[in-house]
Amino acid sequence: MTAEYQAHGDVAVITLNNPPVNGLGLDTRRGIVDGLERAQADAAVKAIVIAGAGGAFSGGADIKEFGTDKSLQEPNLHSVIGAIEQATKPVVAAIHGVCMGGGLELALACHYRIAAPGCNVALPEVKLGLLPGAGGTQRLPRVVGVEAALNMIVSGEPVKSEFIGAVPGQKLFDRMAASPGSLAEEALAFARSVADARPLPLVRNLPCKHPEGDAYFQFARNMVKGMARNFPAPARCVDAVEAATKRKFADGLQYERELFINLMWTPESRALRHLFFAERAASKIADVPADTPQREIRKVGVIGAGTMGGGIGMNFLNAGIPVTILEMKQEALDRGIATIRKNYEAQVKKGKLKEDKYQQRMALLSTTLSYDDLKDCDLVIEAVFEELGVKEAVFKQLDQVARPGAILASNTSTLDVDKIAAFTRRPQDVVGMHFFSPANVMKLLEVVRGKATAKDVLATVMAIAKKIKKTAVVSGVCDGFIGNRMIERYSQQAGFLLDEGCTPSQVDKAIEKFGFAMGPFRMGDLAGNDIGWAIRKRRYVEKPDMKYSKTADLLCEMGRFGQKTGAGWYDYAPGKRDAIPSPVVEKMVEEHRKALGIAPRKISDEEIVQRLVYSLVNEGAKILEEGIAGKAGDIDMVYLTGYGFPIHRGGPMHYASEVGLFNVVQSMKRFARNPLDDARSWEPAPLLARLAAEGKAFA
Repeated sequence: MTAEYQAHGDVAVITLNNPPVNGLGLDTRRGIVDGLERAQADAAVKAIVIAGAGGAFSGGADIKEFGTDKSLQEPNLHSVIGAIEQATKPVVAAIHGVCMGGGLELALACHYRIAAPGCNVALPEVKLGLLPGAGGTQRLPRVVGVEAALNMIVSGEPVKSEFIGAVPGQKLFDRMAASPGSLAEEALAFARSVADARPLPLVRNLPCKHPEGDAYFQFARNMVKGMARNFPAPARCVDAVEAATKRKFADGLQYERELFINLMWTPESRALRHLFFAERAASKIADVPADTPQREIRKVGVIGAGTMGGGIGMNFLNAGIPVTILEMKQEALDRGIATIRKNYEAQVKKGKLKEDKYQQRMALLSTTLSYDDLKDCDLVIEAVFEELGVKEAVFKQLDQVARPGAILASNTSTLDVDKIAAFTRRPQDVVGMHFFSPANVMKLLEVVRGKATAKDVLATVMAIAKKIKKTAVVSGVCDGFIGNRMIERYSQQAGFLLDEGCTPSQVDKAIEKFGFAMGPFRMGDLAGNDIGWAIRKRRYVEKPDMKYSKTADLLCEMGRFGQKTGAGWYDYAPGKRDAIPSPVVEKMVEEHRKALGIAPRKISDEEIVQRLVYSLVNEGAKILEEGIAGKAGDIDMVYLTGYGFPIHRGGPMHYASEVGLFNVVQSMKRFARNPLDDARSWEPAPLLARLAAEGKAFA
């Protein structure tokens, strides 16, 4: 049973028991209604308590039912709320742990509420591109005030129960329990104390006004317009809360429902819901069971104290895990530690980190010039120069000193993890952990699974990724893995666009208007154009028939490597990162066109976006078909968390499905007819062609 009934003398307790957060699935909803009917039919029962088992009251809707008929079957949440409000005996919500979404809406329908301290209270629907759809926008303003309610609803962020309980005049909680441990007994006592109260109080009957309503809601609209940008839900939240202050309760409830249904059909909400599920699915590996034993990670070693190595180390220090950083020279080690200190001190200065926390983290950090000092590490991550010979030397040394069972990880962004593993006598312990720069900020971690990587190694790395607050996505072994393999096709198209008539700023502005954090040329300047140059030189040898624009090579031959040299595709003023269009670069591009005999043409923003995005999609389809990525959602997570793909578009694979794969393929066929492009790169991946022909989408 997902809702259990038990009588405690004259009080009936209905306990939600649907782990992990007591989601309000169909069986749970039926259990609540059945329990209410049973309690009301029992003359010995004077009051009813609704509580949650485990660590939560209720986290709201059961995500296993999203998009299924079960979420709509009766009793739906509206019917359950109606049954509570119409109960003839007092219903008390005993709230602890988590009370969010539909769980909070359920509690607001109860006649009384008692809360334990430490409970996270929220209406987070806006994070799925929605608004609370079961009365949250109408009831919450009546108990915490219009402004506090709107802040909670528009942000979706949790507020601690003790904070709400301490606010004078709030009516969300009738009582605050002394502690989570005493909540059950205090709830029973409170229920008995209100057993004879009549009439039973309903939140819907409370007044809801704002003294300066019109001015306040106009101010709120202006605020969310600046914050929400590409998402319609926050503005609709303002509309719904305003309705609570101006309409009868039943009319406001109906209006809320209309807004909720309309938002459900928006592409932005579909994108956010896709992200929600893709993020959770990314942590699941098909052939690695959830109960796979994990190796204990008590101490981490990092080889390399450069920008990447220092950032990687900070992730573990932030999580309270001791770190030893190894370098070959003391000067390099000193520079690296100074950078870590500088990063932490900047956080302290901004008030994001307390001084004592900073000192605690630095106390966990040790340094060394000797591999011998890594012998007691449980996980060692190398972050050295991206060259196979350098990696070979590192892993042969590690193989000599690392303890048996230690996980040996490479931060390589493109190299063959199987070759790296072969440098050791323990390939089963080797895995790729590709962090993204800056490693202490970027959420993405590509976990590269070699052919010999043990399942418990994968399970451990996925768990530790969660501990250091990374979004981990598993990739198979191939050149560039998921993200960099796809970005190469994207960069290839950006170069062709220059050859055909675009300027770097035109390409960047078009894709940034689409929603990317930055365009390909600004991204190249930030990462360092010499990195792409090194990869292309390798490509010219490995794949001599591959077609590229030569503009990027010409740029690098001019020494314009990007922000670090003060000049790249753009010019940069000393100490600033503002990208200033460069006449020198534009002249170089024009002269290159003339040398090729190309007459520039006017290229629309639509074509720029389609060529850049569809190049990602086609390579992504190949990656899926080859089994490099396990799910289309994994590819989307890589691009949403590591490459600045617009969240409201849902990732390249989701976006392609929204556009329609048939339409994507038709556009690709059109691009293939362009003599200045690479027709082979526009040949649809077999998976993409098949799904398009069948009228299907990426699952």
